[in-house]
Amino acid sequence: MPVQKSHYESAIARYCDTHATVELLRQHRPYLEAIPSLRRPKESVVVLPFPLVRLREAISQAGLNGLNIRAGETVCLPSELGIFMCEPDWKVKIGIEIFMFVHRPHEDFSDLLLRWRQTQVLLDKGYEWVMPFRYRHIYGEAAQRIFPLFVLFEESPERIKRGLEGATLPFVIDSETIALDREEEFFSAESPSL
Repeated sequence: MPVQKSHYESAIARYCDTHATVELLRQHRPYLEAIPSLRRPKESVVVLPFPLVRLREAISQAGLNGLNIRAGETVCLPSELGIFMCEPDWKVKIGIEIFMFVHRPHEDFSDLLLRWRQTQVLLDKGYEWVMPFRYRHIYGEAAQRIFPLFVLFEESPERIKRGLEGATLPFVIDSETIALDREEEFFSAESPSL
């Protein structure tokens, strides 16, 4: 059975919550170890869905994506979540940035990998995060290193898993979202109609 749109949407909704994102990062130890304080995850991990960045330099690229972006322009990155670490006492952005790519319905390996490559191209020349109001006090300067994390489902084709392993790119399998979806569907089907 292929990945369903509802599973994809549920995964994004789940990972907008910091605690769910930290639980996901537990599956990839180097990213978990980058969190400044596991006792204070809400203050240590900032999760931005469909992240926006302001590019410092213009990008003009013919070819596959045909990018033509002016300096100072704001773009939405092709990742589902942008994650960065924050020192909980000083409220200062530190360390690495992680971009999470959730396997989309009908997306194959090349499509998924190209979203990461496009993110790399967009962020190569310098950028700053466009912070939502809640995080306006955090200085959103670019990180020195960016990393991907691919989120696949049990229903994701085996070739995607093999491709990511071959490209030595980190991925995790999200089995909990689909289980929660099925449980929700079961209980909504059982509830009597009024």
